[in-house]
Amino acid sequence: MTRRYFGTDGIRGTVGQAPITPDFALRLGHAVGRVLQRSAASREDRRAPGVLIGKDTRISGYMLESALEAGFASAGVDVLLTGPLPTPGVAYLTRALRLDLGLVISASHNAYPDNGIKFFSARGEKLPDEWELAVEAALDEPPQWVDSARLGRARRIDDAQGRYIEFCKATVSGELTLKGLKLVVDAANGAAYQVAPAVFHELGAQVVSIGCAPNGTNINAGFGATAPQALVQAVREHGADYGVALDGDADRLQMVDAAGRLYNGDELLYLLAMDRRTHGEEVPGVVGTLMTNMAIEVALAGQGIPLVRAKVGDRYVLEELGRRGWLLGGEGSGHLLALDKHSTGDGIVSALQVLQAVQRSSRALSVLLNEVQLFPQTMINVRLAQGSDWKRNAQLARQIETIQVELGRTGRVLIRPSGTEPVLRVMVEAREAETSRRMAERLAEAARNGA
Repeated sequence: MTRRYFGTDGIRGTVGQAPITPDFALRLGHAVGRVLQRSAASREDRRAPGVLIGKDTRISGYMLESALEAGFASAGVDVLLTGPLPTPGVAYLTRALRLDLGLVISASHNAYPDNGIKFFSARGEKLPDEWELAVEAALDEPPQWVDSARLGRARRIDDAQGRYIEFCKATVSGELTLKGLKLVVDAANGAAYQVAPAVFHELGAQVVSIGCAPNGTNINAGFGATAPQALVQAVREHGADYGVALDGDADRLQMVDAAGRLYNGDELLYLLAMDRRTHGEEVPGVVGTLMTNMAIEVALAGQGIPLVRAKVGDRYVLEELGRRGWLLGGEGSGHLLALDKHSTGDGIVSALQVLQAVQRSSRALSVLLNEVQLFPQTMINVRLAQGSDWKRNAQLARQIETIQVELGRTGRVLIRPSGTEPVLRVMVEAREAETSRRMAERLAEAARNGA
């Protein structure tokens, strides 16, 4: 079955346009509540199911939160509200509080006119397709309000942020101290605007906060992991040792060193793998995506560590890690997964893992990653005619084969359609930027002319 509302990471869209409307949120809360009630029917304690709702700092979060709360209550589900809290914080508290479901109101790295709703299981993990299909089926059913005596209740958790701060600190060695380090922390005016500076400060760092003044409409606007130039500038201005940039819901990470060099998720993933290997931990393999830079694959292979590529999206990285029983994975965008530390990607936890690696090696980040030189990537979006099938393009197929032969083991070609628009994404990765650009243009021309 095809999902109508759920994408790769929950339900997302522009506020005021279906499905990100208060009436749909009300129906969604009720439908999810119905699904939870069916699962709870077999429990011996017969207690009402419990749901945790967190959100980022978008102004539309108030509206959606209220509508979802009402929908859950109408289905007899109790609701706990955290207020602004990073997505991974919701995953953690759902598990810690023994709740049935966690829900985050956020559109992650998108601008404020967008919003979304995503869910976590009782174990703080992403939910399977089957669960999402069950919710969509429930949305088609007529509502069945519970009687007044069984309506759900709602209350706010006053110490949600404090609990999550302690969790983050507990993911690193008790011997780790950040005393003597000056850090710039950029929370993208998003969900981590209070907790992120607190975590690093409580571990001893001198913290300079930027992107920590949300007003409901400035999330991800010129700050955060998707706009890291603000962090680069602030690190230089304040003479900081490192900078940490998160996105709006704080599950992505980008880092900057004292020289202003930016490190993306691919590089940081390699660092975490090598830190574990250096300290005697087993690293049977690492999961990246189709977009993971080839230089990371080559560098890991040189250390005897295989890299397996999943489809783009941390959901698919998680699935592949689960299938293989591995712990480390991630994307260049900064979604990093260390499943022995958390059940989902966590920008703050990932930053702590990086800083711990730096501290116990007594070497700078630039030195630890000196041997990894990312291959230049050229991406060209080719708009396709309606109904055209790029897989039947013989001219493109010939060019792909020719270029792959020319590149050999020094680069690769990736052709993939967009999931949201009639666009073919053409990417070439090579050791030289000019080679990458030239070959990508050849492929793009073949895609246009042979369509």
